[in-house]
Amino acid sequence: MIPAAHAVPVERALRAAFGVAACDSIQPLTAGLSPALVYRIEVGGCPYLLRINLNPISDPARWFASMGAAAAAGLGPAVRYTSVDDKISITDFVERKPLPRASALRLLPPMLRAVHTLPPFPPMARFPDYLDAGDAFIGRWRAAGTLPETIAAEIFPAYARLRRAYTREADDLVASHNDLNPGNILFDGTRLWLVDWEAAFLNHRYVDLAVVANFVAATAADEEYLLDAYFGQPATEYQRTRFYLMQQFAHLFYAALLLGMNRRGPQRGFAAPPAYARASSGAPEPQAGAAPTLDLDAPTPAFRDLHDRLWSGEASLASAEAKLEYGRVHLNQLRHNFGTGRFQLALRAQRR
Repeated sequence: MIPAAHAVPVERALRAAFGVAACDSIQPLTAGLSPALVYRIEVGGCPYLLRINLNPISDPARWFASMGAAAAAGLGPAVRYTSVDDKISITDFVERKPLPRASALRLLPPMLRAVHTLPPFPPMARFPDYLDAGDAFIGRWRAAGTLPETIAAEIFPAYARLRRAYTREADDLVASHNDLNPGNILFDGTRLWLVDWEAAFLNHRYVDLAVVANFVAATAADEEYLLDAYFGQPATEYQRTRFYLMQQFAHLFYAALLLGMNRRGPQRGFAAPPAYARASSGAPEPQAGAAPTLDLDAPTPAFRDLHDRLWSGEASLASAEAKLEYGRVHLNQLRHNFGTGRFQLALRAQRR
């Protein structure tokens, strides 16, 4: 079950965590998008999660430090063992129960606030700021020339205006999860747990809020509730516009990662956006001379419809085709939003 190359490190982990050389039972888990090897194991009649990271550019020291801080605060499952050298972790296993979106909208704001009040996580090594990382990915996408000129003429000038309007604020840099897709939000029937802290680092608070809103805030009223509950009081106009502008930044970030990293499709090994921690080093450069094969006119579901199906588990981003579709969904939503009066008002509000 465990590949031979990892057998000794896993035995070492089991001895350190539980004083045994082998687990009682082991079952591979394949539902997630990460390239890691993930197993449900039992030791002494108790279930645990064994994870072996295979990403050569992963930073397990930052990841395990963030995961440990979250677990100590009761936000993630208890950590039983970690090894930076072997890139192995063992945590408690959480049996997932169905989580209605309405319940998630109620439970997630205080959870996010608790994460964001943890001691600051370490920053990303290569891109200490999320906005700088976005600039790099989006700049490479623009240089690759994979977008039709008419779409590029819409997207990139609007992005430049967005970047000028969304200023860096020190108070907004907080410990952040950065990959709050439905697979990383577990409900045990009583409470929430956040898992997979590989992409955690010091980031703008509105990134986590924007990602969560993609899945649980179906209406403007839902977004208002999310922000008010997160801040513990009615959100100010300034806070609402920063949230809205970060949503647009995230749309473009997703589109750049999924549609723009390689002319023949999304970056190899890409997991769940926006975890650019998995993609910020060693990503392939656009292939000179390669003919674009992205079909931006392919049938694409509505933004809300796809996110509802992702939340319910009816849809998955596991295949390359699904990732391309997800990139188109975000690109379409971004083009729509860039053309609205709300975007223009948000730009002006942030410049005051």
